[in-house]
Amino acid sequence: MLYSSQHLETLIGCLARLPGIGVKTAQRLGFHLLRVPDENARDLANAILRVRDEVGTCLTCGNVSETQPCYICRDDKRDLSLLCVVEQPGDVVVLERTGAFKGLYHVLRGSLSPLDGAGPEEIGLQALIDRVRKERFQEVVVATNPTPQGEATAHLIRSLLEGHPVQVTRIARGVPMGSDLELFDQATLTRSLEGRKEL
Repeated sequence: MLYSSQHLETLIGCLARLPGIGVKTAQRLGFHLLRVPDENARDLANAILRVRDEVGTCLTCGNVSETQPCYICRDDKRDLSLLCVVEQPGDVVVLERTGAFKGLYHVLRGSLSPLDGAGPEEIGLQALIDRVRKERFQEVVVATNPTPQGEATAHLIRSLLEGHPVQVTRIARGVPMGSDLELFDQATLTRSLEGRKEL
C-alpha cells in the first residue's frame, strides 16, 4: 500500500481512471478532498450519485437528460427545420455555448471505427435516418469531429441520406481566431482555403 489509508488509495485509484486524470492529478485531488469541509465533499458525492441515478438519455435525440424528451427537444422556440448531428453529448454543450445554432440535435453514440467494433449499428445511424424520415427536416448539419473516424461518419451519413428531401451540410473547419498561420498543419490550411467565403 502506497498510502497510509486504504480508503485514500481506493479514492485515488478511482480518480485516476477518469479520462484526462493521471496518477499525480488523482493524488492531488484525493488529498484535496481530505482537506475540504465535510459539506463540500458530501455535495460532490451526492452530485455523483444523483447523476448516476437520475440522468438518462433523451429517447428523441440521444442527449443526456433528466426528462423525456430533453429540454432542447421540448423547446418550442427551436428551429424545427434544422438538425445538427454530433458524436457525443458534450458536443451539444459546446455548440449551445456559442449561441449560434438554434435547431435541434441528434447525438450519435460515437463515430465509425471498425477497428474498435463501432459500425453503423453501434453508433445508432438507423435512429438518425428514421428521425430524418419522420420529422422532415430541411437541413441536416453534420458536426462530427474532424478526425478520420468523424470524416468517415460524415460521409456515410451523407450517403445514407441521399434520396431524402433534405440538404446535408458539414460544419466548416479552418484557422481559429487569434492564431498564426505558421502553427497549423497542411490539412487545416487546405480546408480553410477550400471553405473560403467572400468578404
